[in-house]
Amino acid sequence: MTQDHPKIAVIGCGYWGQNLVRNFAQIGHLAAVSDYSPETAAKFGAEYKVPALGYDAVLADKTIDGVVLATPAELHAQMGLAALHAGKHVYVEKPLALNLDDARQMVELAASKGSTLMVGHLLQYHPAFLKVKSLLKEGELGRLEYVYSNRLNFGKIRQEENVFWSFAPHDISMILALTGELPETVRTEASHYLSKHVADTTLTHMHFPSGVNAHIFVSWLHPFKEQKLVVIGTEGMLTFTDNEPWDKKLALYKHKVVWKNGVPEPEKADPIHIPLEQSEPLKIECQHFVDCIKTGQRPNTDGAEGMRVLRVLNAAEDSAQAKGNAVSLSGRAVNNADNKSGGSSGVASGVSGAAAQVAAGEHEGVTVHESAYVDDGCVIGEGTKIWHFAHVLKGTTIGKGCSIGQNVMVGPDVSVGDQCKIQNNVSLYKGVRLANGVFCGPSCVFTNVLNPRATVERKDEFRETPVGEGATIGANATIVCGHSLGAYCMIGAGAVVTKDVSAHALMVGVPARQKGWVSHDGEILGDDLVCPRSGRAYELTKDGRLTEKKNSKGKVA
Repeated sequence: MTQDHPKIAVIGCGYWGQNLVRNFAQIGHLAAVSDYSPETAAKFGAEYKVPALGYDAVLADKTIDGVVLATPAELHAQMGLAALHAGKHVYVEKPLALNLDDARQMVELAASKGSTLMVGHLLQYHPAFLKVKSLLKEGELGRLEYVYSNRLNFGKIRQEENVFWSFAPHDISMILALTGELPETVRTEASHYLSKHVADTTLTHMHFPSGVNAHIFVSWLHPFKEQKLVVIGTEGMLTFTDNEPWDKKLALYKHKVVWKNGVPEPEKADPIHIPLEQSEPLKIECQHFVDCIKTGQRPNTDGAEGMRVLRVLNAAEDSAQAKGNAVSLSGRAVNNADNKSGGSSGVASGVSGAAAQVAAGEHEGVTVHESAYVDDGCVIGEGTKIWHFAHVLKGTTIGKGCSIGQNVMVGPDVSVGDQCKIQNNVSLYKGVRLANGVFCGPSCVFTNVLNPRATVERKDEFRETPVGEGATIGANATIVCGHSLGAYCMIGAGAVVTKDVSAHALMVGVPARQKGWVSHDGEILGDDLVCPRSGRAYELTKDGRLTEKKNSKGKVA
């Protein structure tokens, strides 16, 4: 596949899919279209001069790098898993899936394959929302206190999903991005006017551990269209009104409250309209997917973020079915009301004390020592063990059967594959991605910026460090960020890696230099390039890479 210029197939050419087809064509990466209606696919294929293929043909086409699913939500998990199994990168329109188990499978499979999994939470890519995040981070609003979002219109009315699942995922995604945490409780009141089984309006309230509160009001039975996000801080207020012209979409209000004789009085200020660069958010989102495929970076709205949104959707559904009683993110109604939708399953085994806050209901079959801590919003595979004083930060994905040693820190937003072993005193910072079966020796070091200073903010300079399947990193070795480690390479103890490492390469010294080759089993290869443990034979390619030797029929010898 062509990672330098990824080729994308869009699956679903309906109401929203046709916009994705147009944008991927405009940025020069559309390779094929597909739709359940062959006539619709043929129409768009002819218009954009790309093949119209069935889904099986898309997955079988080795020249197609990524698929974009603009299909009904109930098909997202099935089609997404099939694409990931076929080695494709996947962009799924919201929601990621309809239940957490399916979403978790998608996230874990993507991590084990080293594939990009991205969710179409469009407003995270809107220039106005990006500016909201920036102003909040810069302290322009002071401390965040309250957020609310209205998404109202007359139509489009659906029967396959209620208004909350149709409208609210975008708002949930934005609110979680602003707060940087999951809510403790969710409370939803739903009203049914057209059908007793499908809610037409919902009002959802979320309370966060930091004390921030938020609410979302959505309706498709509203007399006029309104898409508004309001962000309230101690030092200012912002409104993002998406249905306004570009020069009025984002307004900053520097209102103040002054106390006079013990009485609070408002001092109003005129709105300051923040200038924005006009750009179609969907085009930004499509380009981001392509860039993530090319560079291996984690999408802003990755699978873990999609799971966090899904957890809130499930909790809101539970609350609505419990007649508006507050529901915790574990899926249990705070007022002991019935939980009919079964949004979550189990808690991590061996958890007590502070560690009981391990993203409740999300880590069945995982062992977490009582002194360890796992933040909300992490995805951890069955059979993984997290030992003394370890900390797994938000947004991190850890595969099945891993061992996370004592005093290890992982995250935020780190990806760890299946069957990895991370020994004591290791920190995996943002930008590190471990494929399956990676061994990190005690006290080995990963960096994420090249020239850190304690007083200089460089979070926008983090560099990716992908580590290939089966790689071994020795004790006290240092991996300088921005370099990739090939599959089954071996980094000697104390070595300092300052350049990309080839697959199966043996690296030692400061700076690290290649001193030979190692087999899949970690054995140093002699001149015959035959593994003394397994007997597997290898050969060097013309460009100096080591590959397993194949016979005349093209099979591994």
